[in-house]
Order: sequence, then C-alpha cells, then structure tokens
Amino acid sequence: MDLGTLIGLGGCFAMVALGIITGGSGLLTFVDIPSVLIVVMGSWFGLFTFGGIANAIGSFKIISMAMKVTSFDTKGIIVKLMSMSEKARREGLLALEEELEDLDDEFVKKGLRLVVDGTDAEVIRTLMENELSQLQGRHSDKIGVINMWATLAPGLGMLGTVIGLIGMLKNLEDKSALGPNMAVALITTLYGSMMANLILIPIAGKLKSKDGAETLVKEMEIEGVLSIQAGDNPRILAMKLLSYLDPADRKSVEAEVMKD
Repeated sequence: MDLGTLIGLGGCFAMVALGIITGGSGLLTFVDIPSVLIVVMGSWFGLFTFGGIANAIGSFKIISMAMKVTSFDTKGIIVKLMSMSEKARREGLLALEEELEDLDDEFVKKGLRLVVDGTDAEVIRTLMENELSQLQGRHSDKIGVINMWATLAPGLGMLGTVIGLIGMLKNLEDKSALGPNMAVALITTLYGSMMANLILIPIAGKLKSKDGAETLVKEMEIEGVLSIQAGDNPRILAMKLLSYLDPADRKSVEAEVMKD
C-alpha cells in the first residue's frame, strides 16, 4: 500500500473529525443517509452517463490504483540495457535474441525484438512511441473518470441543498420536519465538498503523477533500445539513460552502473 496516500486520506478525515469534535458537535450529527444517497450514489450514477457502465463500475478499481505502490526499477533497467549493449557490440545484434526471453519488461522486449529483426530505427521509434501514446490515453481516460466524479459530487451536494431547502420551506408549519430538511440542505454540501477535495481530486492527482513516472521510464527505455541498435558505447548509453533521472537518484545510480 502507498503509505503517503493512506496518511493523506487518513489525516484529512482525522482533521475534519477533530474539528467537529473540538467544535462541540458529535460525529453522529454529521451522519445523514439521505445526503449519502444524493451525493455519493447520485454522483456515482452520473458516471454511467459520462463514461459508460464499464468505467462507472471500474471507478473503484481506479481509485484502488492510487493506493498501490508503483515502483520502477530504474537502476535494474539501466544495468540490463547496458549489459545488452555490451553483448550487442561484442557479438552482434542477433546475439540479443537469446536474452529476450529473460526480460520481464514487455515494452523493452518488443523494442529489442524489432532491433534483432533489423527494423529501421525510425520505425522502431514510431511503434514504441505509439504504444506509449496508447498507454497514456488509457491512463488519461481513467483519470478523467475520477475528475468527472470530483466535478459531479459538489454539484449533487448543491442539488441536495436545494432539495432540503424546498422541503423545509414547503413544511414551515411542521416544526418536526424543519430539522431533517435543514440537515439534508447543509450536510449534502459538506459531503460533496469532502468527496471532491479530500478524496477524488487528490487521488486524480496521484494517478496523474504515477502516469508521469511511467511515461518517463518508457521514454528512457525507448532511448535505450535505439541506442543499442545504433551501437553506442555502454557508457554513452548510461549517460543518456541517467539524464532521465532526478539529480538525487542519478547520483546513486551513477555510482553503481559506472563504477568500472
């Protein structure tokens, strides 16, 4: 599990709960089933219109992706590409074919198979960048679903407020109805704001960050594959790949991969 995401979500709700308690109110005061139905379920059903059945049902799985730790073994990728570069320079590009089955990264494997097959460098770049573009498109669609939910939730909150106010105004003579209607009017706005600002917008941002990290790794791998095809010196290859890392990571990885 991604500890940062858990701390962020847990901390946000803890601070809201602490504010409620220290303000002299009980937490149960802010529990209202009609408001949950209007905001949470109403906004979720709106996703069926926006993205279809599959995206609406899959929205919870998309949210779960933000909870997972995404780790890219950049040092391992660089070391492996350098090793294959050395072998290609020593034994020729065809010698890489026996190494392909041991690769876990399908993206690199497809690129190197094209290299072994003698495919032109521009064709390889086009094919690999097209695959990366499709990956980014799928990620963008998923992030779009969460962003749309973040847009719908406050809107349904305001709708609940209007519903509560209408119910209150139509039953002013019934004092017993004023409290429940006022609760719906105010709590739905609270729920919509909390859903958007405490959950959905931060999760969409986390998913966008994960997409950026994966995109950077894929761009690095494209550069590595094309560098191997061009017959670059392994040290030159390492310098190209290291340029994709931030300075702190670059320093530690550089010490390992270029120690010889």
